[in-house]
Amino acid sequence: MSQVMSIDPSPSAAVLALQRRALAPERSDPRTLDPALLDRHFAGAEPAELVAWADATFGDGLVVSTSFGIQSAATLHLVTRIRPDVPVVWVDTGYLPAETYRFAEALRARLGLNLKVYQALLSPARMEALHGRLWESDDPRDLDRYDRIRKVEPMQRALRELGATAWISGIRAEQTAHRRTLPRIDRQGGRFKISPILHWTSRDVHAYLQTHDLPYHPLFERGYASVGDWHASRPLAPGDAHERATRFRGRKQECGLHLSDEQAASLDSSGL
Repeated sequence: MSQVMSIDPSPSAAVLALQRRALAPERSDPRTLDPALLDRHFAGAEPAELVAWADATFGDGLVVSTSFGIQSAATLHLVTRIRPDVPVVWVDTGYLPAETYRFAEALRARLGLNLKVYQALLSPARMEALHGRLWESDDPRDLDRYDRIRKVEPMQRALRELGATAWISGIRAEQTAHRRTLPRIDRQGGRFKISPILHWTSRDVHAYLQTHDLPYHPLFERGYASVGDWHASRPLAPGDAHERATRFRGRKQECGLHLSDEQAASLDSSGL
C-alpha cells in the first residue's frame, strides 16, 4: 500500500528540485522532449515537482482538466498553488447532478479558478430528439456515441481553442484497468499529457484533502466513490470490483478522454 511521503512540497521547493535535475535545456523547446524518457526521469518525483516542471516547460500552453468529481479538489489545489491562473477546462455534459454544479461553484470561488466551461454542440434536448436517450441503450455503440458527443468533442475543441500544448489530468491508476497501463508523462492527440497523481491511492488523496482542509464532492457522503452524469452514476455497492463499476451500469470504464487516438477510434464500450 502506498503512502504519501511528502504531499505538500511548496512550489519553490519543486522548482529548486527541477534546477538540481538540470532540465533547463529541455525546457527551452518542448517539441524536442521525449515523453518516455521524461516519464522514466520523473518516476520518483513528487506530484508538485511534476506540475512545476510542466509549468516551466509549457507556460501558457498548459491547461488542467476537471470533472468536479468526488476527489477533484486535490488536483485543482495542487496545480493552482503552483500556477494560479492555469486554464481549468470543465466539460459540462448538461446532465450533471445539481450537487456537482454547486460543488464546482464553491471550488471556483475558493481556489480562484480560471474556469473554462465547454459543452457539446448539441443541447441535451436536441441530442435526445435526434438520437434518443443513448445512455439507456444496451448497444455499446450508443454509449460510445454519447461520450463522443457530450465529452470527447467538447474536450478536443477546448484544447484547440485554448492553444494547449500540454494537459494536466487528475486520473489515477487504481480507477480502471486501462489507467494502470498509462505513464505519468505521455503524448495524446499531439499534446503532452501529464498525470501527476497517477500513482496515488484513494488513501493518498484523502490525506491531501485533510491536510489542506479541502472537500470531497457532496455525494461522497451518500456512498458515491465516483460521480459523473446523474443518469449514469450510483453509489458504491457490495460486490463492486472498482469505483467505475458504478458508472453506466458497469458497461463502461472509460469515456474516451484518456484514450489514445487509435484506442478511441476502435473503442469497445464493453471493455473500456
